[in-house]
Amino acid sequence: MALPPTIPTSFVPHEASASTRRFRADYSGAFGFFAYGVLVIVFVLAIGVFLYGRILVATQSAKDTELAKAEAGVDPTTVENFVRLHNRLASGETLLGNHVAFSRFFTLLQTVMPTTVRFSSLHLWFDSTGTANVEGTGVAKSFNALAAASADFAADGGIKNAIFSNIVVSSKNNAVSFALAATLDPKLIAFLPTAYASTTVPASGLPQGSSASTTLP
Repeated sequence: MALPPTIPTSFVPHEASASTRRFRADYSGAFGFFAYGVLVIVFVLAIGVFLYGRILVATQSAKDTELAKAEAGVDPTTVENFVRLHNRLASGETLLGNHVAFSRFFTLLQTVMPTTVRFSSLHLWFDSTGTANVEGTGVAKSFNALAAASADFAADGGIKNAIFSNIVVSSKNNAVSFALAATLDPKLIAFLPTAYASTTVPASGLPQGSSASTTLP
């Protein structure tokens, strides 16, 4: 059967337009490259950790050898002498720190007390809390002299809470007899190189509750 003349006997297919083309990206190669890179990095880090560990082991071995040599070179007798000296110094520091020295207290009295006021007796003692106390009796030339002594005590601060009592004015020469009760600053009676040092040392040279007294001419 003959084909109609309108139907071609052959044809060439037309190429698809650019808009209809579809591209398919291939990521397998990139992923493989990334995996190999990670593997190389891990391998390098493992080698670094291994080498660093070997270095640390060698360093520790060398230090142990040096320490063993140093220990072998130490004389046990010398070490014992140093320990004994340290203990003696610590004991001496403790004894000096707990020692009570009243010299600065008497120096303070000589410095701040007016020449017209004198003590006839003094009693120094420690109460159960370790606070240093002073009690005494004396005579002042006048009431003004006694007031000046009280003001000097307050200004200095070494003799605290000074209370003057039993004040009696003589009718003959206006002399004033008195009794004093006060507490002492621990720095004032502590055995220190300098007066009123920054370090406070507890005054425990005398047992708690003990006392010392003296009668002044």
